[in-house]
Amino acid sequence: MASPPPANLACGKAANGYIAIMLADEQTSPEQVAVFRRMTPEQRWRAAHRLYWTMRRHKAAFLQSQHPEWPEARVAAEVREIFSHART
Repeated sequence: MASPPPANLACGKAANGYIAIMLADEQTSPEQVAVFRRMTPEQRWRAAHRLYWTMRRHKAAFLQSQHPEWPEARVAAEVREIFSHART
């Protein structure tokens, strides 16, 4: 049997069946919810789009730091592979 998560983690089963784990201080605040609700669908889409591409750049930078011998094409291929299997 698995041990319970540390006290600073919040866990819950997401609608898609996956277990969602967040640090307690990463919970969405009421202020953040209000900001998101004021955004138009286009603004929310643009924010999500920027976040997605920022995370791809961060993943590429991390992989390059862990594998400095990899050429840029290998790093790009690895990022594509990782993100093709990503889940929310």
